[in-house]
Amino acid sequence: MILCCGEALIDMIAAPTIGGGHGFLPQPGGGALNTAIALGRLGQRVGLVTALSRDMFGQRLAEALTASHVDLSGAARVDRPTTLAFVQLRDGQPEYAFYDENSAGRMLSATELPPLPPEASALCLGGISLACEPGADAYADLLERHGAGRVVLIDPNIRPALVGDEARYRARLGAMIARADILRLSDEDLGWLCPDAPDLRAGARTLLALGPALVVVTRGAAGATGYLPEGAEVSVPAPRVNVADTVGAGDTFIAGMLSALAEQGLLTPAALAGLRAEALKPALTHGARVAALAVSRPGANPPWAHELAPPPG
Repeated sequence: MILCCGEALIDMIAAPTIGGGHGFLPQPGGGALNTAIALGRLGQRVGLVTALSRDMFGQRLAEALTASHVDLSGAARVDRPTTLAFVQLRDGQPEYAFYDENSAGRMLSATELPPLPPEASALCLGGISLACEPGADAYADLLERHGAGRVVLIDPNIRPALVGDEARYRARLGAMIARADILRLSDEDLGWLCPDAPDLRAGARTLLALGPALVVVTRGAAGATGYLPEGAEVSVPAPRVNVADTVGAGDTFIAGMLSALAEQGLLTPAALAGLRAEALKPALTHGARVAALAVSRPGANPPWAHELAPPPG
């Protein structure tokens, strides 16, 4: 089972109203939630480790997760409110305003989390949950206590506006990256983490030196590149689609990549340590294909496995 660990929130998506004005439509969101739903729809055994509010939005999140076959036994149920993220698209790219004070996720403590399902073989951590304290410390503690022997993926999804103490954030994130098998980040994330790197390759190599067996940099319409410790690089294009919006694109890419690695029997620490370029390419290709289908429709709406199947005949 893959456990996605991080935020579950409500994306308030800008939408026209019946009267002709502009309003916001509530949709399930959050990096960890999006990846969990995508994995469930792709047929993987998946659970979500998070804090779910008992309010009306939390109930909606639980229903959406259950409908996509996501196990919620690792989720803490709390009385604090659900985080709201108001989203507007500017030139096709999402801009966010977070309402997160004293929320279910932000105030999560390690003692609130239920025991992890014993069959958990991989931990996928990331998103704003790694930036917003005190919840960020709960996820760092979870990795410290439960990461050994499991595949660990870190997806920083850095939003500088949410970083309070930059030095603390960089130290916590650096320690988590050092425990990771896979680091997935956007080109913007890489630029923030490695501002002195002359190019993406140099930045990726700097991060590989911290410990991951694989660093994957996604570049939107330009595709994705995977970097391996011995020097190999694998690049795949992004399929051409009519883009509705890019909300959740990176989260869905992760699900597609992890699903493909799992199908190849490569989602173990030992297998990733010896990963070869020829095995990595189909995983990146699948991740790009899954993400492309997701961005072709509004909102974070990952595809189901049957939507990816080749047509009969």
